[in-house]
Amino acid sequence: MSEVHPNHVPKSPAHSTQIRTVDVVVVGGGITGKACALGLAQLGLQTIEIAPDLGENVPSPQGAQWGQRIYAFSPSTQKLLAHLHIWDAIDHNRLQAVRDMRIYGDRGEKNDQLHLSAFEAGTPQLAWIGEANLIEHTIDQASRFQNKLERINDVVEKIQVDADGSTLLLKNGGGIRAQLVIAADGANSPIRKELSISASEESYSQSAVVANWLCDYPHLETAFQWFLPGGDIVAMLPLPGKQVSMVWSTSPEHAADLLRLDQAQWLDQLSSIANGAITKQLGALTLNSVPAAFPLRKIRAKRFIGPDASPKVVLIGDAAHVMHPLAGQGLNLGLRDVAVLLNILGKRESFRAPSDLVLLRRYERQRQGDTSALLWVTDKLKKLFSASSSTERQLRNWGLGLVNKSHFIKQRLIERALGEIDFE
Repeated sequence: MSEVHPNHVPKSPAHSTQIRTVDVVVVGGGITGKACALGLAQLGLQTIEIAPDLGENVPSPQGAQWGQRIYAFSPSTQKLLAHLHIWDAIDHNRLQAVRDMRIYGDRGEKNDQLHLSAFEAGTPQLAWIGEANLIEHTIDQASRFQNKLERINDVVEKIQVDADGSTLLLKNGGGIRAQLVIAADGANSPIRKELSISASEESYSQSAVVANWLCDYPHLETAFQWFLPGGDIVAMLPLPGKQVSMVWSTSPEHAADLLRLDQAQWLDQLSSIANGAITKQLGALTLNSVPAAFPLRKIRAKRFIGPDASPKVVLIGDAAHVMHPLAGQGLNLGLRDVAVLLNILGKRESFRAPSDLVLLRRYERQRQGDTSALLWVTDKLKKLFSASSSTERQLRNWGLGLVNKSHFIKQRLIERALGEIDFE
């Protein structure tokens, strides 16, 4: 049985530091890292996951109030969670299927919109909307009963990579020797920086304000998104019952103002934007969570494996890439990293170690194409709808309407959003 415990190895001089040996170490305690650690252990690899907060209990969400961290889960994420044998264990009463998406331009004209339909695409749903801790709690429960997985509350202070593997030196003393290290340690990844893996980073000079709302009208299993004049983007994602989750991308200054609003002021704001379309669509809205905000940026690591001389480390999730939330694909992209890595390691030839360069290059090659395409499209859309000239406004809104008339283009967009992964 997997247990979470602090590393109790006493501190000792460098020459006598106690070193344990395992197959794989996953550094990071978010959803992506936890899913990866569980999957590696299920492959039969002796796995240790390290993060400073692994001992904290992630409660199963209950009651009428939904958590602040809401994600859209694509069919590729559902397929991975099913592969990990946890999809059926999730409380599906707290998941909302999305069967339609409606995206509106910033001129307020009827034809400036894009409608994506699960029915037209021949798929049961386009996505599911749910809470982060709904998934995280379920992964934690499954991990407790995986005897190939051990979790340690600690911080990696140093990583030393050589031709045969990596040695991780821990803050609380001792160390771990592994054939392969998975860096799932977030956007500011200390491991990425220590291995000198360069990353391009760009601030969008925006913050995302998130809040959950009760709505008077049914959302009809539809996700709505409005591009607003000036570059703001407001998304309303359906939750179970007559509830929606808002993601409002705006300037940091405006985000700070929004966080200070009371219920009546919020309703005035939502009634006044997008020509009143939000409240016309959803009715009066009642705040059902404490609003929060976080900064938005784009990050892409130059390499997804490292170091260059003798790669023994793989980057996944935010350690490899961070994107604007307008497409709702950030977590899904990270979990596709996990799915591809598990697929490659699960099919590896018997003579190859998990850190074999051929395997790591297969992973990097497969993930760079998907990642580059999605980051490029998301970035260009964000910048296109931030442009303020009348010509650019006409072109982008005309483009939405043109795409909406093309079944072929819409089908390709849906296929990209659904994500393709296969487990054999």
